[in-house]
Amino acid sequence: MVSIITVNYNGYKDTLELVESFRQFEDYPHEFIVVDNASPNGDGERLERALGDTTRVIRSDKNLGFAGANNLGYRAAKGDYILYINNDIIITCPVLKVLVERLRSDSRIGAVSPKIKYEYQRDTIQYAGYKSANPIRASYQLVAGYQLDCADFDQPKRTDAIHGACVMTTRKVIKEAGPMTEAYFLFYEELDWSLQLHRHGYETWYEPAATVFHKESMTIKRGSPQRLYYLTRSRILFVRRNRKGLFFLLSIMYQLTIVIPKNIFYHLLRREWVSLSAFIKGSFHGLTDNIQY
Repeated sequence: MVSIITVNYNGYKDTLELVESFRQFEDYPHEFIVVDNASPNGDGERLERALGDTTRVIRSDKNLGFAGANNLGYRAAKGDYILYINNDIIITCPVLKVLVERLRSDSRIGAVSPKIKYEYQRDTIQYAGYKSANPIRASYQLVAGYQLDCADFDQPKRTDAIHGACVMTTRKVIKEAGPMTEAYFLFYEELDWSLQLHRHGYETWYEPAATVFHKESMTIKRGSPQRLYYLTRSRILFVRRNRKGLFFLLSIMYQLTIVIPKNIFYHLLRREWVSLSAFIKGSFHGLTDNIQY
């Protein structure tokens, strides 16, 4: 059985549409777990009423962040296979069996993500694998981000990282390699977890025979100071957690001498005082916050 875990934060409508799409198209044995991440608008209670007994709704009393909420759902899961999926995704055909079979095909595969396309541009790819672009800059490049779908992206393959919007793993892998770290709160969790899996000898894969459609994040707006804060903080935390020796020194120096001054100057020049404050706070917390949880 597959335990499907999704996190809701003020996304009642999207969460219902996700669950309904699985009810409509998926016949592989599964359970659905919705973790309401302390939504301030009463979503948790509304979801309990709307979803009834067919879906388990867990109401957290505080916002645990992306990884924390998913880990809360995992602790309640009963399946041997675990699918973490964003609540702003829908499916239009079965996906579970394909992903399970990919994991079963090789014991070295620790996690697999499907092809992810944009819901509002269904011919356009968001994710068809990641490749590590630059270890010093702590950046990953989408293999086919914003490209039109074509046969070039129809081959399953090993990839440098899975996508946090939709990824399947197994209970066995989580027990051996550990769950996603809760150090980040938002952003970079799946990249960190991919490296965590690799360090334990597992591979991460892209499986295009399964396709999901993503509305993009509705939880935190693009361009918002909050998003800037968490991206900045998480990027530096990622360097501190995953770069060692010379690469660590080079990565930190790159952040301190290029990224941070460049962005401060950019926001000063544009007089974006709120964004400037968010960036400075994110940089400071990224450099000083605990990285070991």
